[in-house]
Amino acid sequence: MDKFDLQIIEILEKNGRITISELSKQVGLSKTPCQARLKKMVENKTILGFRAVLNHEVLDRSHIAFTEVRLNDTREAALNAFNVGVMEIPEIEQCHLIAGQFDYLLKVRTKSIVGYRKALGEKISSLPCVASTSTHVVMEAVKE
Repeated sequence: MDKFDLQIIEILEKNGRITISELSKQVGLSKTPCQARLKKMVENKTILGFRAVLNHEVLDRSHIAFTEVRLNDTREAALNAFNVGVMEIPEIEQCHLIAGQFDYLLKVRTKSIVGYRKALGEKISSLPCVASTSTHVVMEAVKE
């Protein structure tokens, strides 16, 4: 990767819908080489995709909680079973395997604390090998 590729990535991180014409202008390349670089980064999986940044207030999903999860079994099969289960829960926006006092950190987005309590009680706590959870409720998202 050279400075042009890094510039393309930086610009796309801020605006994934930018046109090739505008992207090439900002990077200082003509359209064809800029488009070829972009295509190559998609093909070699440097860029995994493009997505919309959603307004969660409008979608009525503005309640965020981070959930620490401790498992009662951390062998590979247990981790895999947990991972598969997490993929089925739409309220879980992010899931990270953590080295430390607990095993997973989940970012959970719901309509309200009542919705979070329901997702925690009926879905998250029922995932394979969950021993305990601890919740941290977000008061304000400063940077996402």
